Amino acid sequence: DLLPPPLPKKQLQRAESLPEQGPSQRCWGDPTPWAGSILYGIPPARPWHEEGAPSSIPPWDRPSWGPKKPLTKSQSLGEPVARSSPQKAPSPSPAELTFGMVDRELGQLLQPLEGPAGVCGVVLGCQAAALARLSARIQEELVGLEEWQQLLEAELAGKSWAALSILDWEPCCESRDAWYFRVGFTFEQTQLVFAAKVPKPGCASLGVQSSLGAHCSIQRLIGRFTDRLPWELVLPGIPGEQSQSRSGEEPARLATRPILQVLISPEVPYQTLAGFVKGSRGLHRTSPGHYERLACLLLLQVCMGLEHLRVQNVGQGDLCPENLLLVQCPCPPRSQQGKEASLSLPRLLISSFLKVKDKRRPCSTSQEQDWTEGLTASPSPVADELNVGMLIYQILHVDISLENTLGFRSNRLPEIPSLSIYSTGLKRLAMLLLHRDPCKRVSVEQARSILQVLLWGPRQELFARSKKTLTLLRSWVEVKRALLLLKFAENWAGTGASPSLEEWLCCQYFKEVTEHTLYQVTQALYT
Repeated sequence: DLLPPPLPKKQLQRAESLPEQGPSQRCWGDPTPWAGSILYGIPPARPWHEEGAPSSIPPWDRPSWGPKKPLTKSQSLGEPVARSSPQKAPSPSPAELTFGMVDRELGQLLQPLEGPAGVCGVVLGCQAAALARLSARIQEELVGLEEWQQLLEAELAGKSWAALSILDWEPCCESRDAWYFRVGFTFEQTQLVFAAKVPKPGCASLGVQSSLGAHCSIQRLIGRFTDRLPWELVLPGIPGEQSQSRSGEEPARLATRPILQVLISPEVPYQTLAGFVKGSRGLHRTSPGHYERLACLLLLQVCMGLEHLRVQNVGQGDLCPENLLLVQCPCPPRSQQGKEASLSLPRLLISSFLKVKDKRRPCSTSQEQDWTEGLTASPSPVADELNVGMLIYQILHVDISLENTLGFRSNRLPEIPSLSIYSTGLKRLAMLLLHRDPCKRVSVEQARSILQVLLWGPRQELFARSKKTLTLLRSWVEVKRALLLLKFAENWAGTGASPSLEEWLCCQYFKEVTEHTLYQVTQALYT
């Protein structure tokens, strides 16, 4: 009697009633914990599968918790809503195929193929994807991981000379605008060796920017500070530096040492391109084929670096052999192990991004004056093309001046002697880069493609018996790409050696080249 009378049950209208229980539906009184969630569209707090449904609910009994579509006027809550048919899983692309892929997934790709032609297309796609992955891995070994560079930048932030140990008093390399000193830095109980770049007097700001992004041919920056120069460092060419005392006591004139901005780079140069060319005259005479192949590979690295700078909207500074640095690769190629170091291919780094003060080249005509002023602009595509053309002559030990470069005193460029299979192609490229008519000059991008053809083909004998067509060039690319992968597999099997810089450059070529590019390049090179 103490309990209140029960409330009268409210009669629901048919249009507002719940759906009738079907084979896969549950009643209102069903005590399942997710029944209320269906009514209000609220998902329960349960672990999710990758497909996006709770793990304890069978796939045929899962409610739809996604966004609800508005009901049309002809629909009521009691009418069953048509379920969307399950979407068929997409077939894997050739880039996703691996040797360990299960046959069920592989069958999804092979089933719609018609005959050997379809299989051939899949194989070619797999080869192209494998070459791209291989190129990325080699680049990581040569340049390093981006995450590792960011970690070093964080560690070196706020550090100065006090945190570094000077390994050599004299510079390991001297460019036109800076000295480089080997310094040590302890990180995670490991001694790392970096290069400290010290600017020369009269030079502009060092201009190496951390926002350029990692590239194999661009000098990287992982640290920057401003501090007084330590007295132990010897600066060649500065009066009084050679006689400076090294008795262990700080000299009295330490206070006169300048306060300079110093950059820390992970690449330690051992020589400039100017020094390499000067010391390679004998090698050019005794092994012209090998030396001129090295010349093509060095010029290729210059062009790739200039392309990267142009994409970043940054211009090079003083592009000359004295400002192009050479860095030893981590591991020499297997075919050159045991030979003299001058035969191995070094990494080439563009290190100057601003013009050096008071280093303008002399001008004899107003047109040359306009060209020289164009060198100071950033970026200057015309200057890049002319500079690369002059580099060809300088690397091949052919004297050339600005007057001869632009042809104002002579209608012919200096003669490049034919010493190897590369001589004719380099002569042709120099002529295209230094053409008197700017409209007929090739760009840096085209020069890069010409150098790649000189190094890895196709050579002119390919068209001796067959007419040059896109079909022939496409077949050549596909066969060479497959043979390149086989060569890598055979060379690296059981050796444990790292791929070389030249192998990475070759990967870059066959990863990107097309028959259309080859048609245009061979037309310019062999015509």
